[in-house]
Amino acid sequence: MLRAAARFGPRLGLRLLSAAATQAVPAPNQQPEVFCNKIFINNEWHNAVSRKTFPTVNPSTGEVICQVAEGDKEDVDKAVKAARAAFQLGSPWRRMDASHRGRLLNRLADLIERDRTYLAALETLDNGKPYVISYLVDLDMVLKCLRYYAGWADKYHGKTIPIDGDFFSYTRHEPVGVCGQIIPWNFPLLMQAWKLGPALATGNVVVMKVAEQTPLTALYVANLIKEAGFPPGVVNIVPGFGPTAGAAIASHEDVDKVAFTGSTEIGHLIQVAAGSSNLKRVTLELGGKSPNIIMSDADMDWAVEQAHFALFFNQGQCCCAGSRTFVQEDIYDEFVERSVARAKSRVVGNPFDSKTEQGPQVDETQFKKILGYINTGKQEGAKLLCGGGIAADRGYFIQPTVFGDVQDGMTIAKEEVSTWGRCSGNVFGRRRGKQFSLASCHYHPSVGLGPDLELMPRTSAHNKLFIVCI
Repeated sequence: MLRAAARFGPRLGLRLLSAAATQAVPAPNQQPEVFCNKIFINNEWHNAVSRKTFPTVNPSTGEVICQVAEGDKEDVDKAVKAARAAFQLGSPWRRMDASHRGRLLNRLADLIERDRTYLAALETLDNGKPYVISYLVDLDMVLKCLRYYAGWADKYHGKTIPIDGDFFSYTRHEPVGVCGQIIPWNFPLLMQAWKLGPALATGNVVVMKVAEQTPLTALYVANLIKEAGFPPGVVNIVPGFGPTAGAAIASHEDVDKVAFTGSTEIGHLIQVAAGSSNLKRVTLELGGKSPNIIMSDADMDWAVEQAHFALFFNQGQCCCAGSRTFVQEDIYDEFVERSVARAKSRVVGNPFDSKTEQGPQVDETQFKKILGYINTGKQEGAKLLCGGGIAADRGYFIQPTVFGDVQDGMTIAKEEVSTWGRCSGNVFGRRRGKQFSLASCHYHPSVGLGPDLELMPRTSAHNKLFIVCI
Protein backbone atom coordinates (compact mmCIF):
# COMPACT_ATOMS: atom_id res chain seq x y z
CA MET A 1 0.00 0.00 0.00
CA LEU A 2 1.19 3.52 -0.76
CA ARG A 3 0.20 6.68 1.01
CA ALA A 4 1.77 10.04 0.51
CA ALA A 5 2.07 13.40 2.14
CA ALA A 6 2.98 16.80 0.74
CA ARG A 7 4.74 19.82 2.17
CA PHE A 8 5.51 23.06 0.44
CA GLY A 9 9.19 24.11 0.54
CA PRO A 10 12.82 22.86 -0.50
CA ARG A 11 16.44 21.57 0.20
CA LEU A 12 19.75 23.03 1.32
CA GLY A 13 22.00 21.29 3.81
CA LEU A 14 21.67 22.24 7.45
CA ARG A 15 25.42 21.97 7.78
CA LEU A 16 25.87 25.09 5.68
CA LEU A 17 23.67 27.19 7.94
CA SER A 18 25.13 25.68 11.10
CA ALA A 19 28.66 26.51 10.00
CA ALA A 20 27.72 30.05 9.02
CA ALA A 21 25.79 30.61 12.25
CA THR A 22 29.04 30.91 14.21
CA GLN A 23 29.42 34.37 12.67
CA ALA A 24 27.99 37.45 14.34
CA VAL A 25 25.06 38.96 12.45
CA PRO A 26 24.94 42.77 12.55
CA ALA A 27 21.57 44.44 13.08
CA PRO A 28 19.91 45.26 9.75
CA ASN A 29 18.50 48.50 8.46
CA GLN A 30 14.94 47.40 7.69
CA GLN A 31 14.50 50.24 5.18
CA PRO A 32 17.77 50.29 3.21
CA GLU A 33 18.09 53.13 0.74
CA VAL A 34 17.94 52.17 -2.94
CA PHE A 35 20.87 53.63 -4.88
CA CYS A 36 20.66 51.77 -8.20
CA ASN A 37 17.46 51.33 -10.21
CA LYS A 38 18.46 52.01 -13.81
CA ILE A 39 20.09 50.06 -16.64
CA PHE A 40 23.86 49.48 -16.38
CA ILE A 41 25.67 49.68 -19.74
CA ASN A 42 29.33 50.55 -20.36
CA ASN A 43 29.86 51.27 -16.65
CA GLU A 44 27.19 53.99 -16.80
CA TRP A 45 23.57 54.23 -15.65
CA HIS A 46 20.85 54.76 -18.24
CA ASN A 47 17.10 55.18 -18.35
CA ALA A 48 15.29 52.75 -20.62
CA VAL A 49 15.14 53.86 -24.25
CA SER A 50 11.35 53.71 -23.94
CA ARG A 51 11.52 55.67 -20.64
CA LYS A 52 9.31 52.96 -19.12
CA THR A 53 9.64 51.83 -15.50
CA PHE A 54 8.11 49.05 -13.42
CA PRO A 55 7.56 48.72 -9.66
CA THR A 56 9.51 46.34 -7.47
CA VAL A 57 7.46 45.32 -4.43
CA ASN A 58 8.27 44.47 -0.81
CA PRO A 59 6.68 41.00 -0.46
CA SER A 60 6.34 41.43 3.31
CA THR A 61 3.90 44.30 2.85
CA GLY A 62 2.81 44.34 -0.79
CA GLU A 63 4.00 47.96 -0.99
CA VAL A 64 6.13 49.39 -3.79
CA ILE A 65 9.80 49.87 -2.88
CA CYS A 66 10.70 51.94 -5.93
CA GLN A 67 10.39 52.17 -9.70
CA VAL A 68 13.01 50.44 -11.87
CA ALA A 69 13.96 51.15 -15.48
CA GLU A 70 12.22 48.64 -17.77
CA GLY A 71 14.69 47.43 -20.37
CA ASP A 72 13.52 45.86 -23.62
CA LYS A 73 14.97 44.92 -27.02
CA GLU A 74 16.43 48.35 -27.73
CA ASP A 75 18.23 48.37 -24.39
CA VAL A 76 19.51 44.84 -24.94
CA ASP A 77 20.83 45.95 -28.35
CA LYS A 78 22.76 48.76 -26.65
CA ALA A 79 24.12 46.40 -24.01
CA VAL A 80 25.22 43.81 -26.58
CA LYS A 81 26.92 46.51 -28.66
CA ALA A 82 28.84 47.67 -25.58
CA ALA A 83 29.80 44.11 -24.68
CA ARG A 84 30.96 43.37 -28.24
CA ALA A 85 33.15 46.48 -28.24
CA ALA A 86 34.68 45.43 -24.91
CA PHE A 87 35.49 42.02 -26.42
CA GLN A 88 37.26 43.31 -29.53
CA LEU A 89 40.86 42.22 -30.04
CA GLY A 90 43.16 44.85 -28.58
CA SER A 91 40.62 46.08 -26.03
CA PRO A 92 41.72 46.52 -22.40
CA TRP A 93 39.75 43.40 -21.42
CA ARG A 94 41.22 41.20 -24.18
CA ARG A 95 44.76 42.40 -23.41
CA MET A 96 44.34 41.87 -19.68
CA ASP A 97 46.37 39.07 -18.09
CA ALA A 98 44.36 36.18 -16.69
CA SER A 99 45.89 36.77 -13.26
CA HIS A 100 44.59 40.35 -13.42
CA ARG A 101 41.08 39.08 -14.14
CA GLY A 102 41.39 36.97 -11.01
CA ARG A 103 42.44 40.01 -8.99
CA LEU A 104 39.41 41.95 -10.23
CA LEU A 105 37.08 39.14 -9.15
CA ASN A 106 38.74 39.05 -5.75
CA ARG A 107 38.38 42.83 -5.53
CA LEU A 108 34.67 42.52 -6.36
CA ALA A 109 34.30 39.93 -3.59
CA ASP A 110 36.07 42.29 -1.17
CA LEU A 111 33.66 45.12 -2.03
CA ILE A 112 30.64 42.86 -1.61
CA GLU A 113 32.01 41.80 1.77
CA ARG A 114 32.47 45.46 2.71
CA ASP A 115 28.80 46.13 1.91
CA ARG A 116 27.54 42.76 3.13
CA THR A 117 25.14 44.13 5.75
CA TYR A 118 23.55 46.54 3.28
CA LEU A 119 23.24 43.90 0.55
CA ALA A 120 21.71 41.35 2.93
CA ALA A 121 19.11 43.90 4.06
CA LEU A 122 18.32 44.91 0.48
CA GLU A 123 17.99 41.25 -0.55
CA THR A 124 15.54 40.64 2.30
CA LEU A 125 13.55 43.77 1.48
CA ASP A 126 13.20 42.89 -2.21
CA ASN A 127 12.99 39.08 -2.02
CA GLY A 128 11.45 38.37 1.42
CA LYS A 129 13.91 35.75 2.65
CA PRO A 130 14.95 36.03 6.32
CA TYR A 131 17.75 38.53 6.86
CA VAL A 132 19.75 35.98 8.85
CA ILE A 133 19.69 33.68 5.80
CA SER A 134 20.59 36.52 3.43
CA TYR A 135 23.57 37.46 5.57
CA LEU A 136 24.86 34.07 6.73
CA VAL A 137 24.04 31.86 3.75
CA ASP A 138 23.48 33.78 0.52
CA LEU A 139 26.20 36.41 0.97
CA ASP A 140 28.64 33.85 2.33
CA MET A 141 28.14 31.67 -0.75
CA VAL A 142 28.45 34.70 -3.07
CA LEU A 143 31.86 35.52 -1.61
CA LYS A 144 33.06 31.93 -1.80
CA CYS A 145 31.84 31.60 -5.38
CA LEU A 146 33.59 34.72 -6.67
CA ARG A 147 36.83 33.91 -4.86
CA TYR A 148 36.74 30.34 -6.14
CA TYR A 149 36.51 31.45 -9.77
CA ALA A 150 39.08 34.18 -9.17
CA GLY A 151 41.52 31.41 -8.32
CA TRP A 152 40.77 29.61 -11.59
CA ALA A 153 41.40 32.61 -13.85
CA ASP A 154 45.07 31.78 -14.53
CA LYS A 155 44.84 28.00 -14.09
CA TYR A 156 42.67 26.95 -17.03
CA HIS A 157 45.35 25.54 -19.32
CA GLY A 158 45.45 24.07 -22.78
CA LYS A 159 47.36 20.92 -23.80
CA THR A 160 50.09 19.84 -26.17
CA ILE A 161 49.19 16.81 -28.27
CA PRO A 162 51.82 14.37 -29.60
CA ILE A 163 50.91 13.49 -33.19
CA ASP A 164 52.73 11.77 -36.04
CA GLY A 165 54.87 13.83 -38.36
CA ASP A 166 56.85 17.03 -37.97
CA PHE A 167 54.04 19.02 -36.39
CA PHE A 168 53.43 20.93 -33.17
CA SER A 169 49.83 20.43 -32.04
CA TYR A 170 48.26 22.17 -29.07
CA THR A 171 44.95 23.40 -27.69
CA ARG A 172 44.32 26.87 -26.34
CA HIS A 173 41.20 27.83 -24.37
CA GLU A 174 39.59 30.98 -25.72
CA PRO A 175 36.61 32.90 -24.29
CA VAL A 176 33.28 32.34 -25.98
CA GLY A 177 32.50 36.04 -26.36
CA VAL A 178 29.26 37.83 -25.46
CA CYS A 179 27.42 35.75 -22.85
CA GLY A 180 23.74 36.46 -22.28
CA GLN A 181 22.72 35.55 -18.75
CA ILE A 182 19.16 35.40 -17.40
CA ILE A 183 18.83 34.88 -13.66
CA PRO A 184 15.84 34.02 -11.41
CA TRP A 185 14.32 35.67 -8.36
CA ASN A 186 14.84 32.99 -5.69
CA PHE A 187 18.56 33.64 -5.04
CA PRO A 188 19.23 36.96 -6.79
CA LEU A 189 22.75 37.65 -5.49
CA LEU A 190 23.90 34.05 -5.57
CA MET A 191 22.59 33.40 -9.08
CA GLN A 192 24.35 36.55 -10.26
CA ALA A 193 27.64 35.32 -8.77
CA TRP A 194 27.21 31.84 -10.26
CA LYS A 195 26.75 33.37 -13.71
CA LEU A 196 29.38 36.12 -13.51
CA GLY A 197 32.17 34.14 -11.82
CA PRO A 198 33.01 31.56 -14.52
CA ALA A 199 32.24 33.92 -17.42
CA LEU A 200 34.55 36.69 -16.21
CA ALA A 201 37.30 34.38 -14.98
CA THR A 202 37.61 32.96 -18.49
CA GLY A 203 37.62 36.34 -20.25
CA ASN A 204 34.06 36.63 -21.52
CA VAL A 205 31.81 39.68 -21.51
CA VAL A 206 28.28 39.66 -20.12
CA VAL A 207 24.80 40.99 -20.81
CA MET A 208 22.63 39.99 -17.85
CA LYS A 209 18.88 40.25 -17.42
CA VAL A 210 17.85 40.27 -13.77
CA ALA A 211 14.46 39.06 -12.56
CA GLU A 212 11.79 41.75 -12.53
CA GLN A 213 10.68 40.62 -9.05
CA THR A 214 14.12 41.14 -7.45
CA PRO A 215 16.34 43.54 -9.41
CA LEU A 216 17.79 45.70 -6.66
CA THR A 217 20.77 43.78 -5.27
CA ALA A 218 22.09 42.76 -8.69
CA LEU A 219 21.97 46.39 -9.81
CA TYR A 220 23.85 47.50 -6.71
CA VAL A 221 26.54 44.91 -7.46
CA ALA A 222 26.89 46.55 -10.90
CA ASN A 223 28.09 49.65 -9.08
CA LEU A 224 30.68 47.53 -7.27
CA ILE A 225 31.78 45.98 -10.58
CA LYS A 226 32.68 49.45 -11.80
CA GLU A 227 34.38 50.30 -8.49
CA ALA A 228 36.40 47.07 -8.66
CA GLY A 229 37.95 48.22 -11.94
CA PHE A 230 36.30 46.10 -14.62
CA PRO A 231 36.58 47.93 -17.97
CA PRO A 232 33.45 49.50 -19.51
CA GLY A 233 31.23 47.06 -21.38
CA VAL A 234 32.54 43.92 -19.70
CA VAL A 235 29.40 43.59 -17.55
CA ASN A 236 26.06 45.08 -18.58
CA ILE A 237 22.87 44.57 -16.57
CA VAL A 238 19.37 45.09 -17.93
CA PRO A 239 16.33 44.85 -15.62
CA GLY A 240 13.17 43.92 -17.46
CA PHE A 241 10.69 41.21 -18.36
CA GLY A 242 11.19 37.83 -20.00
CA PRO A 243 9.03 38.29 -23.12
CA THR A 244 10.89 41.51 -24.01
CA ALA A 245 14.39 41.77 -22.52
CA GLY A 246 14.92 38.05 -21.95
CA ALA A 247 13.66 37.07 -25.39
CA ALA A 248 15.87 39.73 -26.99
CA ILE A 249 18.96 38.19 -25.38
CA ALA A 250 18.04 34.64 -26.37
CA SER A 251 17.40 35.55 -30.02
CA HIS A 252 20.17 38.15 -30.48
CA GLU A 253 22.43 37.41 -33.44
CA ASP A 254 25.48 38.92 -31.73
CA VAL A 255 25.18 36.99 -28.45
CA ASP A 256 27.46 33.94 -28.52
CA LYS A 257 26.01 32.01 -25.58
CA VAL A 258 22.96 32.22 -23.33
CA ALA A 259 22.68 30.78 -19.82
CA PHE A 260 19.30 30.61 -18.10
CA THR A 261 18.11 29.50 -14.68
CA GLY A 262 14.34 29.22 -14.28
CA SER A 263 11.32 27.25 -15.40
CA THR A 264 11.33 24.34 -17.83
CA GLU A 265 8.71 26.07 -19.98
CA ILE A 266 10.91 29.13 -20.53
CA GLY A 267 13.93 26.89 -21.04
CA HIS A 268 12.18 25.39 -24.07
CA LEU A 269 11.53 28.87 -25.48
CA ILE A 270 15.17 29.88 -25.02
CA GLN A 271 16.41 26.79 -26.84
CA VAL A 272 14.09 27.55 -29.75
CA ALA A 273 15.18 31.20 -29.87
CA ALA A 274 18.86 30.26 -29.75
CA GLY A 275 18.45 27.66 -32.47
CA SER A 276 16.40 29.87 -34.77
CA SER A 277 18.84 32.78 -34.53
CA ASN A 278 22.61 32.13 -34.65
CA LEU A 279 22.73 28.64 -33.07
CA LYS A 280 24.31 30.14 -29.97
CA ARG A 281 25.41 27.84 -27.16
CA VAL A 282 22.83 27.26 -24.44
CA THR A 283 23.18 26.30 -20.78
CA LEU A 284 19.97 25.64 -18.83
CA GLU A 285 19.34 24.91 -15.15
CA LEU A 286 15.62 24.33 -14.83
CA GLY A 287 12.93 23.27 -12.37
CA GLY A 288 13.10 20.37 -9.96
CA LYS A 289 10.84 17.66 -8.55
CA SER A 290 13.50 15.92 -6.52
CA PRO A 291 13.16 13.02 -4.06
CA ASN A 292 14.18 12.56 -0.45
CA ILE A 293 14.29 8.90 0.61
CA ILE A 294 14.06 8.13 4.33
CA MET A 295 15.29 4.63 5.22
CA SER A 296 13.85 2.86 8.26
CA ASP A 297 17.22 2.79 10.04
CA ALA A 298 17.86 6.52 9.62
CA ASP A 299 18.21 8.66 12.73
CA MET A 300 14.62 9.90 13.09
CA ASP A 301 15.38 13.26 14.72
CA TRP A 302 18.00 14.06 12.10
CA ALA A 303 15.85 12.89 9.18
CA VAL A 304 12.80 14.90 10.25
CA GLU A 305 14.79 18.11 10.66
CA GLN A 306 16.75 17.62 7.45
CA ALA A 307 13.61 16.87 5.44
CA HIS A 308 11.85 19.86 7.01
CA PHE A 309 14.74 22.15 6.12
CA ALA A 310 14.99 20.66 2.63
CA LEU A 311 11.33 21.35 1.93
CA PHE A 312 10.76 24.72 3.58
CA PHE A 313 14.12 26.45 3.07
CA ASN A 314 13.88 29.74 1.18
CA GLN A 315 10.07 29.73 1.49
CA GLY A 316 9.91 26.62 -0.67
CA GLN A 317 11.48 28.45 -3.59
CA CYS A 318 14.49 26.34 -4.54
CA CYS A 319 15.05 24.45 -7.81
CA CYS A 320 16.80 21.47 -6.16
CA ALA A 321 14.18 21.16 -3.43
CA GLY A 322 13.58 17.81 -1.82
CA SER A 323 10.02 18.15 -3.01
CA ARG A 324 9.14 14.44 -2.98
CA THR A 325 9.96 12.48 0.16
CA PHE A 326 9.58 8.71 0.25
CA VAL A 327 9.44 7.18 3.75
CA GLN A 328 9.94 3.47 4.39
CA GLU A 329 6.74 1.67 5.43
CA ASP A 330 7.57 0.82 9.03
CA ILE A 331 8.48 4.41 10.07
CA TYR A 332 5.99 6.35 7.96
CA ASP A 333 3.42 7.16 10.67
CA GLU A 334 6.03 8.34 13.16
CA PHE A 335 7.80 10.40 10.51
CA VAL A 336 4.56 12.10 9.46
CA GLU A 337 3.56 12.83 13.06
CA ARG A 338 6.91 14.39 13.86
CA SER A 339 7.04 16.30 10.59
CA VAL A 340 3.60 17.80 11.15
CA ALA A 341 4.64 18.91 14.64
CA ARG A 342 7.80 20.50 13.23
CA ALA A 343 5.84 22.31 10.51
CA LYS A 344 3.41 23.70 13.09
CA SER A 345 6.31 25.08 15.13
CA ARG A 346 7.94 26.84 12.17
CA VAL A 347 8.14 30.60 12.77
CA VAL A 348 6.63 32.62 9.92
CA GLY A 349 6.80 36.40 10.02
CA ASN A 350 8.84 39.57 9.56
CA PRO A 351 11.98 38.46 7.70
CA PHE A 352 14.06 41.05 9.55
CA ASP A 353 13.25 39.38 12.90
CA SER A 354 16.13 37.11 13.94
CA LYS A 355 13.67 34.43 15.15
CA THR A 356 11.87 34.16 11.81
CA GLU A 357 12.41 30.93 9.87
CA GLN A 358 10.11 31.69 6.94
CA GLY A 359 9.32 34.96 5.21
CA PRO A 360 6.78 35.72 2.47
CA GLN A 361 6.63 34.27 -1.02
CA VAL A 362 8.44 36.47 -3.51
CA ASP A 363 5.38 38.09 -5.10
CA GLU A 364 1.62 37.94 -5.50
CA THR A 365 1.86 35.59 -8.48
CA GLN A 366 3.74 32.91 -6.52
CA PHE A 367 1.51 33.51 -3.49
CA LYS A 368 -1.66 32.81 -5.49
CA LYS A 369 -0.05 29.89 -7.33
CA ILE A 370 0.81 28.08 -4.09
CA LEU A 371 -2.62 28.71 -2.59
CA GLY A 372 -4.07 27.30 -5.81
CA TYR A 373 -2.01 24.13 -5.44
CA ILE A 374 -3.20 23.77 -1.85
CA ASN A 375 -6.83 24.03 -2.98
CA THR A 376 -6.18 21.53 -5.78
CA GLY A 377 -4.67 19.09 -3.29
CA LYS A 378 -7.79 19.24 -1.13
CA GLN A 379 -10.10 18.89 -4.14
CA GLU A 380 -8.20 15.82 -5.40
CA GLY A 381 -8.53 14.03 -2.06
CA ALA A 382 -5.30 14.75 -0.22
CA LYS A 383 -5.75 15.15 3.53
CA LEU A 384 -4.74 18.54 4.94
CA LEU A 385 -2.84 17.85 8.18
CA CYS A 386 -1.79 21.42 9.02
CA GLY A 387 -1.53 24.88 7.52
CA GLY A 388 -3.05 25.60 4.14
CA GLY A 389 -3.97 29.22 4.72
CA ILE A 390 -2.68 32.77 4.66
CA ALA A 391 -0.32 33.53 7.54
CA ALA A 392 -0.63 37.34 7.79
CA ASP A 393 -3.04 40.20 7.15
CA ARG A 394 -0.77 41.75 4.54
CA GLY A 395 2.10 40.59 2.40
CA TYR A 396 2.49 37.18 0.76
CA PHE A 397 2.83 34.88 3.77
CA ILE A 398 1.57 31.27 3.65
CA GLN A 399 1.30 28.85 6.56
CA PRO A 400 3.64 25.83 6.48
CA THR A 401 1.39 23.19 4.95
CA VAL A 402 1.36 19.39 5.26
CA PHE A 403 -0.89 17.02 3.30
CA GLY A 404 -1.44 13.31 3.94
CA ASP A 405 -2.71 10.53 1.64
CA VAL A 406 -1.21 12.04 -1.51
CA GLN A 407 -1.22 9.65 -4.48
CA ASP A 408 1.30 9.65 -7.33
CA GLY A 409 -1.30 10.82 -9.85
CA MET A 410 -2.31 13.93 -7.91
CA THR A 411 -1.28 17.34 -9.19
CA ILE A 412 0.73 18.18 -6.07
CA ALA A 413 2.70 14.94 -6.51
CA LYS A 414 3.59 15.68 -10.14
CA GLU A 415 4.18 19.40 -10.44
CA GLU A 416 6.80 21.60 -8.83
CA VAL A 417 5.45 21.56 -5.28
CA SER A 418 6.41 19.33 -2.37
CA THR A 419 5.20 15.78 -1.67
CA TRP A 420 6.21 12.85 0.50
CA GLY A 421 4.92 9.32 0.78
CA ARG A 422 5.13 5.82 2.20
CA CYS A 423 7.22 3.38 0.19
CA SER A 424 7.74 -0.35 0.18
CA GLY A 425 9.62 -2.36 -2.42
CA ASN A 426 11.43 -0.62 -5.29
CA VAL A 427 11.32 3.16 -5.04
CA PHE A 428 13.96 3.80 -7.71
CA GLY A 429 11.54 3.68 -10.64
CA ARG A 430 9.14 6.06 -8.93
CA ARG A 431 11.76 8.61 -8.04
CA ARG A 432 13.36 8.82 -11.47
CA GLY A 433 10.08 8.73 -13.33
CA LYS A 434 9.19 12.35 -12.70
CA GLN A 435 9.82 14.95 -15.40
CA PHE A 436 11.64 17.41 -13.16
CA SER A 437 14.05 15.25 -11.13
CA LEU A 438 17.13 17.41 -10.54
CA ALA A 439 18.55 16.05 -7.27
CA SER A 440 18.12 13.16 -4.84
CA CYS A 441 18.94 12.74 -1.15
CA HIS A 442 18.98 9.54 0.93
CA TYR A 443 18.89 9.33 4.73
CA HIS A 444 20.68 6.21 5.93
CA PRO A 445 23.18 5.63 8.79
CA SER A 446 26.87 4.91 8.24
CA VAL A 447 26.68 5.07 4.47
CA GLY A 448 30.02 4.23 2.92
CA LEU A 449 31.01 1.74 5.63
CA GLY A 450 30.92 -2.01 5.05
CA PRO A 451 27.86 -3.39 3.22
CA ASP A 452 26.21 0.05 3.07
CA LEU A 453 28.83 1.08 0.51
CA GLU A 454 26.82 -0.70 -2.20
CA LEU A 455 23.99 1.82 -1.76
CA MET A 456 26.08 4.63 -3.23
CA PRO A 457 26.75 3.31 -6.78
CA ARG A 458 23.30 1.70 -6.86
CA THR A 459 21.74 5.06 -6.05
CA SER A 460 23.67 6.86 -8.78
CA ALA A 461 23.02 4.16 -11.37
CA HIS A 462 19.26 4.28 -10.87
CA ASN A 463 18.99 8.07 -11.14
CA LYS A 464 19.32 10.44 -14.08
CA LEU A 465 20.03 13.34 -11.77
CA PHE A 466 22.34 16.32 -11.50
CA ILE A 467 22.97 15.88 -7.74
CA VAL A 468 22.87 12.77 -5.55
CA CYS A 469 23.40 13.21 -1.79
CA ILE A 470 23.69 10.32 0.66
